[in-house]
Amino acid sequence: MPSTVSRKVEQSRRLQQRAESMIPGGVNSPVRAFGSVGGDPPFIVRGKGSRMWDADENEFIDYVGSWGPLILGHAAPDVLDAIVGAACNGTSFGASTPAEADLAELVISAFRTCRKFGS
Repeated sequence: MPSTVSRKVEQSRRLQQRAESMIPGGVNSPVRAFGSVGGDPPFIVRGKGSRMWDADENEFIDYVGSWGPLILGHAAPDVLDAIVGAACNGTSFGASTPAEADLAELVISAFRTCRKFGS
């Protein structure tokens, strides 16, 4: 007989109902819609390293990692330092910045490396 894991869901259910009153399906991405599979979607409120917690204080291992960007885990200190450092110079300008060229240079150099090794 398969075992079931129970978790608290009261807060997540309230948050889901609130979201559904404003957003179709209660989500801004169909990947997170639980309508087809049933169950109660967790509403994540924080993460640290490979773990995350929902509004009901249930702890999860984050196997998704935001589909790749969180390869270093949630709230990685070096990443937080870089974010704070960048934000201290301003958060959005609607104009060109040196960081855009820095990023483009990094991406191009990564592709040159791939071609160099035949990938």
